[in-house]
Amino acid sequence: MALLWCSKIQVDRAYSRAVNVLTFLKKLMNITRMSEQWVAAQIKKKGDSKCIPWKSLKDLILAYPDTKKRVDVFVLNIYGLVVFPKAFGHVNEAVIDLFNRLDKSVTPVPIILAETFRSLNTCRKVGEGRFIGCTQLLLTWFHSHFWKVDKVSYWVFSENYFPLKERVATPRRDVILEEKWMAILQNLQKEDIEWRAPWLLLDEILYRCCDFDWVSLLLIWGAIGYALLLVIRQYSLRQFIPASQGIVECEFSYKGDGYKKKIREMSNAWNQTRQMKRLIVE
Repeated sequence: MALLWCSKIQVDRAYSRAVNVLTFLKKLMNITRMSEQWVAAQIKKKGDSKCIPWKSLKDLILAYPDTKKRVDVFVLNIYGLVVFPKAFGHVNEAVIDLFNRLDKSVTPVPIILAETFRSLNTCRKVGEGRFIGCTQLLLTWFHSHFWKVDKVSYWVFSENYFPLKERVATPRRDVILEEKWMAILQNLQKEDIEWRAPWLLLDEILYRCCDFDWVSLLLIWGAIGYALLLVIRQYSLRQFIPASQGIVECEFSYKGDGYKKKIREMSNAWNQTRQMKRLIVE
């Protein structure tokens, strides 16, 4: 939340259920304000999902007379090409579905967290591969924790502090070669890492989902389990090994048999968690 400077729009809601779901064509028409014929001509098929080429949206940004709509289309491209890259040079249908809900006060933070976690976890499991996600956000998080490497002390979080804004304002260095990064990581000492980010918001942390010792995060292409207590342990706040039994079973994609049943189970667990939280507050 602090990295993205995202306000807590829906405090008591983890996810938002779409009502009267529009087709991909209608969503694009609403976002671009272009005719059905124009939108239909731009839609392409990439793998198992529909997309729209970046070039089509780029031409629209340059030519559209409405400034606000130009900004909306530009932001959509940032989501599709930088934050959630799926098909090279194209904006995926799932990204447009998420973007279409943002106006309804849905925060993208849990999805960005889940996508980053899944991508890094996949690379670790197979021992190779390329990180797919927002590298700019990851780099900012990276530098904030390895602050002693640069011998720079970061500000304590305040209302006026914005980690990404500071990163953009920092003069660009010469390109650091891969060998240099490898040397830095291989020689890291315990005292070089600040686990608790200085800008970390001190607030209530939801670390359980009903009877599960982990939180299930729904992504735009599937779901993944996230053991928040492991992170809290890294922050040296809790010195014990939390239970993570069953966390792998909650990871699935939105295709094949049985995934809708799993989503219903997750939704019911979240609803029970919210009800219990409300009772505790009362």
